Amino acid sequence: MSDERTTPRAGEGDILAELEAEVAHELEEHRPPAGGPAYQVVAALVTLAIGLVGAVLAQGYGLGSLERPGPGLWPMVVSVVIVVLSLTLLLVGRGLRDSERFSRASVLPLVGVATFIALAFLIPTLGFEIPAFLLCVVWLRFLGGESWRSTLAVSLGTVAAFYALFLYGLRIPLPHLF
Repeated sequence: MSDERTTPRAGEGDILAELEAEVAHELEEHRPPAGGPAYQVVAALVTLAIGLVGAVLAQGYGLGSLERPGPGLWPMVVSVVIVVLSLTLLLVGRGLRDSERFSRASVLPLVGVATFIALAFLIPTLGFEIPAFLLCVVWLRFLGGESWRSTLAVSLGTVAAFYALFLYGLRIPLPHLF
């Protein structure tokens, strides 16, 4: 006895194949043109520079120790990971062929990095809360295209969660207003 839910009816296989072909065609139409190995190398160099700048900025905040971590410890860890991954891509990237050409959309990650740099410079003067909230708003609303309602709700929730995590859970002495 066959199960009606798993056995395709007459003609259903053709419809599924047509839908799959249509989806594949749509994805191919909206995909940016292929780049080459040079695009991999350029991307690796850009992210390497970002990681190195992040490490320098994190050092300026103070790393502390593992028992008493400073505000720059986690940014340093993330920066080191970025540097290691960038160096790996730089070494391996010359042989990869799956990169995409740079386009207007390629600027969006740079805007994201610029907001992180702004966050690093604003935290010592304004505290953690306002720059972190602005970062969330820029990322969600302007880079992610979310609605204002969800942007504000998620931004407030994110800042509150990180505030509690860093100041009370991890006891990291971030500059803060409250």
